[in-house]
Amino acid sequence: MTTPVPESALPAAASHDFPMRRTCPFAPPQQYAEVRADEPVARVTLPTGKEAWIATRYEDVRALLADPRISADIREASFPAFSQAEHEIGAKLRPFLRTDAPDHTRYRKMLQPEFTLRKARAMRPAIQAIADDLIDDMLAQTGPVDFITYYANAMSTSVICVLLGIPAENLEFFRDVTRVSGSRTSTQDEMAAALGGLFKLISELVERRRAEPGDDLLSQLVTDHLIPGHLTHDELLSVIGITINGGRVSSTSMIALSTLLLLERPELMAELRDDPDLLPAAVEELLRVTSISDALPARVATADIDLPGGTVPAGDGIIGLLAGANHDPAVFADPERVDFHRADNRHMAFGHGPHQCIGQNVARLEVGIALETLIRRVPTLRLAVPYGEIEFMPDAHTFGVERMPVTW
Repeated sequence: MTTPVPESALPAAASHDFPMRRTCPFAPPQQYAEVRADEPVARVTLPTGKEAWIATRYEDVRALLADPRISADIREASFPAFSQAEHEIGAKLRPFLRTDAPDHTRYRKMLQPEFTLRKARAMRPAIQAIADDLIDDMLAQTGPVDFITYYANAMSTSVICVLLGIPAENLEFFRDVTRVSGSRTSTQDEMAAALGGLFKLISELVERRRAEPGDDLLSQLVTDHLIPGHLTHDELLSVIGITINGGRVSSTSMIALSTLLLLERPELMAELRDDPDLLPAAVEELLRVTSISDALPARVATADIDLPGGTVPAGDGIIGLLAGANHDPAVFADPERVDFHRADNRHMAFGHGPHQCIGQNVARLEVGIALETLIRRVPTLRLAVPYGEIEFMPDAHTFGVERMPVTW
C-alpha cells in the first residue's frame, strides 16, 4: 500500500510566469508588489518551461545573496536561465560571473586591483574628456540624433576602451562591434561576425601587450596572469569579453534611463542644475529607482534555504530580484518616488555578497560625469519624439533604451 504524500510536502505550484514586464521604465513590474505582499518568495515558470523561485523583499534578497549555500554555477541543471541557448552557451563558456569559488574568487582577485576607488578616481580626467568630446560631436549635428548612439553607448564604449587600453584608432570599430553584438535586432550571423571581430582585435592587442605592456587592465592581465601561466589565452578573452559586455551595456542603460527620467521630470533636472553637489546622491537614487540589472542574481540552492519570506528547497533555482528589493516599502519609504535627499540609501543595484558588481566604482563615476556634463552643457536638451515613441529593451537581461531621438 502506497502512503500518500502530504500536500504540505509537495513543492508549491508555480503561480506566475517570469520574467514580468515593466509598465513604467523607472519602476519594477507592478506584479512585484503583489507577489511581495502575498508570497514574497514565490514559485515561477521561466520561458524554458522550467520552474524556479523569485525573492522580492529586500531582507530576503540580501540574505539570499550572502548565503554560502547558493551557487552561481550555470552548469547546474536547475540554473534559472531565460533560454536554453543561454544555459548551453553559458555552461560551455563558463563566464566568471556564472561560477563559484574557487574559480570565481580567482578571477575576481585578478580584476580587483584595476577597479578600486583610487583607480576609478584616477580615471576622472579621461572620462570627463570623453564626455566633452561626445557633446561637441553631438552639438555639431544639425538635426535630431539618437541619444544612445551619440552619447550613452559612445560614452560607455569609450570608457571601456580607456580602461582596457584599446588604442584610439580602434575606437570606431570597437563601438560598431559592441553596438551590433548588444542589439536585439542583430541577426545570429551579424552577432557572430561582430564577436569574431571583437575577439580578433583583443587577441592582437594581447600579443602587442606581451611585448609592450602599458598602464591598463589588459596589460595587467597579460603581464601578471597570462605570461606566468595563471590564465589561459581563452580564459583571458572570456574575462575581457565579460568586462566589455557588462560595463558597456549597464552604463549605456543607466545613462540613457537616467537622462530620460530627468527629461520627463524637469523639476528634478532643475534641482540638479541649481545644486550640483546633489549629484552623487542623485546617482545613487537613480541606480535604486531604475535597477536595470534586476534579474542578474540567478542562483541555485545547494541546500534547503530558509529565508524570512519562505523556503527554497535544495536543488531549485532562485532569482533575487534587485528591483523588488530596491522598491521594498519596508526599507524605502514611498519607493516609487525619486528623492535625491533620501537618507541611508542602502540600495542593491550592484547586487550583494561575493558576486557584487566589481565595476561599481567606475560605473558611479561614469554615470555622474555623463549626467553632470549633459546638464551643464546642453540645458535645452529635449526629446525629439513623443515619449510614447521611445523604444525600450523589455526582454533584455539589462533593461534599457533601444532608441531615443533628442534635440536641443
